[in-house]
Amino acid sequence: MKHTILFDLDGTLLPMDQDFFTESYFKLLCKKLAPYGYDGKELIAAIWKGTAAMVKNDGKVTNERAFWDTFAALMGERVRADIPLFDDFYRNDFNAARTSCGFAGEAGEIVSSLKERGKTLILASNPIFPLVAHQNRLRWAGVDPESFSYITSYENSSYCKPNPAYYREIAEKCSLDPEDCLMIGNDVREDTAAREIGMDVFLLTPCLIDREGLGFGDCPHGDYADLKKFLQSL
Repeated sequence: MKHTILFDLDGTLLPMDQDFFTESYFKLLCKKLAPYGYDGKELIAAIWKGTAAMVKNDGKVTNERAFWDTFAALMGERVRADIPLFDDFYRNDFNAARTSCGFAGEAGEIVSSLKERGKTLILASNPIFPLVAHQNRLRWAGVDPESFSYITSYENSSYCKPNPAYYREIAEKCSLDPEDCLMIGNDVREDTAAREIGMDVFLLTPCLIDREGLGFGDCPHGDYADLKKFLQSL
């Protein structure tokens, strides 16, 4: 019996080709910031380095702090005054990237069903975006952000996937027993890291990512129909 269900977002609740989505997202961000003196190539390069700083974060600061310290070191301290511009982008312009994603009606159905069954739901999307970006992408997927008792974001997280400490931090902040949790995701490396702290994992296969060729091992997996059947057994 699992009382807490954790969901990944990109490629799980929200079908997508990660590279295509990222390209669309960067085009929109560059368009937003060009009038404010940002060179597109420099901006993207700095964002990638800021993202790398979050992925390598060791828990001493929030991911938000890790990103902006790295980004400002590369682009100049003046960029901190533009944080409201970035916030406005994720709140508004970012929504145009919805067209680069797919849609799976089963995702919203599964979330609603689990909520009705009294399960505690957590959005365990890699916390490299601000909260508002995660909330918007949930809406693209046809899922109500209010369905989740906790959503990891760069504001409230100090680790990233595939660091097992990311999952441990969720368990500690939400007072969870890892053995009472099921993580549902589509990235073999990033999402199965939850098993290292005692969580069970189901891998969703329509947008599967397995860059290292790790395979499924003994991890349950399948499409949305298979996931429904698996969840009914809990």
